[in-house]
Amino acid sequence: MRYEERAKLAAVKTLISLAILVASPVLLITGAPIRRRYLRYVYRDEAPQILDKKRGWVSAHYFVVTNPLLQWLCWPTESLAGLIGHRG
Repeated sequence: MRYEERAKLAAVKTLISLAILVASPVLLITGAPIRRRYLRYVYRDEAPQILDKKRGWVSAHYFVVTNPLLQWLCWPTESLAGLIGHRG
């Protein structure tokens, strides 16, 4: 999407937040592995950039990665994984 398409950007942000809310029970239970796998997919070597300022292009993945609700819902399993990792 282009930066100039403000209505599309707002719609995508809203739909992403809604999808995260629908998936919130799953994210609270297994959020850390899902989020890590998604980030590996988005930032793999052959993947297109999620933000290209030169061309004025932004991907929907950018809004998922930077969504604070997703980070907040994945926090319990991230901290639990950290505690388990420090014990081993």
